[in-house]
Amino acid sequence: MADLFEDYRLGPGWDEMFAEPAVPRPSYETLYATLQALSSADLGLRSEVLQRAFLDQGITFALKGVERPFPLDIVPRVITAAEWAHVEAGVAQRIQALEMFLADVYGPATVLSDGIVPRRVVVTSAHFHREAAGINPANGVRIHVAGVDLIRDEQGAFRVLEDNVRTPSGVSYVIENRRAISHVLPEVLASTRIRPVDSYPAQLLAALRAAAPAGVSDPTVVVLTPGVHNSAYFEHTLLAREMGVELVEGRDLLCAANEVSMRTTAGEKRVDVIYRRIDDDFLDPVHFRADSMIGVAGLLNAARCGKVTIANAVGNGVADDKLLYTYVPDLIRYYLAQEPILPNVTAYRLEDNPDVLEYALGRMDSLVFKPVDGSGGAGIVIGSRASEEVLEKLRARITVDPRGWIAQEEVALSMVPTLIGNRLRGRHVDLRPFAVNDGVAVKVLPGGLTRVALPEGELVVNSSQGGGSKDTWVLAEATDPSEPSPQHPRGAAIPQPRKPDPGPGTGEVVAQQQQQQQQTVGEAPC
Repeated sequence: MADLFEDYRLGPGWDEMFAEPAVPRPSYETLYATLQALSSADLGLRSEVLQRAFLDQGITFALKGVERPFPLDIVPRVITAAEWAHVEAGVAQRIQALEMFLADVYGPATVLSDGIVPRRVVVTSAHFHREAAGINPANGVRIHVAGVDLIRDEQGAFRVLEDNVRTPSGVSYVIENRRAISHVLPEVLASTRIRPVDSYPAQLLAALRAAAPAGVSDPTVVVLTPGVHNSAYFEHTLLAREMGVELVEGRDLLCAANEVSMRTTAGEKRVDVIYRRIDDDFLDPVHFRADSMIGVAGLLNAARCGKVTIANAVGNGVADDKLLYTYVPDLIRYYLAQEPILPNVTAYRLEDNPDVLEYALGRMDSLVFKPVDGSGGAGIVIGSRASEEVLEKLRARITVDPRGWIAQEEVALSMVPTLIGNRLRGRHVDLRPFAVNDGVAVKVLPGGLTRVALPEGELVVNSSQGGGSKDTWVLAEATDPSEPSPQHPRGAAIPQPRKPDPGPGTGEVVAQQQQQQQQTVGEAPC
């Protein structure tokens, strides 16, 4: 029944399903035909089954301290093979450049002495840790896992919104979304060749094992979680289970003689690789926050001695700084001698030039302002939707601390039909592809996490800000040979780098502090 798309309106940006009203793009024809054959009651019932399944399986996300089912929309997002080839190559290129930057900035720092990135940009970053200088990973990998946030602009071209190379979250929802959608839309999956996503845990485990300290042939890998109160705890448990490794908390590990062991029922067992989901500040109370109750004392010294590998590496957050983001195209040219495959969204550095600052402050009602050390959509001000009072307060903050902000041009994010009530309506989406680096190649999981802003017209898609998600289908072959990606030369290879409460007892206080740290630890939200 066609009433599902009744009054469906194309937005100001790129509509991913429709080339024009009621005319689906070739890649969406099978899905569109299936949806057209369904009544709103049928689709609504399938959606209810989908949400119930997530709730029954404990697939939740903590929002403002309250556990809730992770919202999964029933309508998948479809990406063609040609489009994905472009994304895959661009993400791999970007991770390679950032990997080389991190090795450089915590080593010889030639990128600073050569003036590609001003030294002050690095040393004033909240996530630059001198404690990480001189720590050389066994296989040279610092970014074992990355999530690069992409959007499609008004012409349908993919652009990079920001980088996540500390502790990116959300991949568990990619896996579970596919499992759930396969049960409620089996007819579409049966007639469409879609690249699988269930190989990710095996790829991650292989990359972690490859990062083991020298001389360790059969490494012990663990997943280090802040604890059950962390918003991404479901993901920590899923990945540990799927990889077949132990899920541990800081209290389960101990360091002695610069070696890390975990407590087991059979005694202490050496740990070689730690896939940590704890922010740097809480990781080791000896070097960072002394009040951390969820970290492991001495862990950084063990890593410096080459006795354990921490994945992702300590100090990676300097590459997540949104001011550094503006320099990534230059880093690609500097380290790889290539042009960026995926361009940034047009951004302005507010500290560099008084004229640029004046220009941005004069256009506050048309730009997007982001705190450079923010994550999960926190602190973002979209000028066109902000009140005069909010903009005036922001102006004062930026004037005092221009280093703390960047400005970006507002982009009308692409839209995908989303079930709202009993009708399908266009809602804005972004995409977080996940990449795994084993030291030989950067492998990008086909599809990644599509996040959708559920309120009409909303541009902030983060789940931590109330957004939902969609299953992301990457077609195994081009639906229409005449339809390449909007900006991708077919078959581009992944680039290769060139070398260059009153009166609680003591125990209650400790428990409260642990719970608070589990909740507030700075994992990059999805």
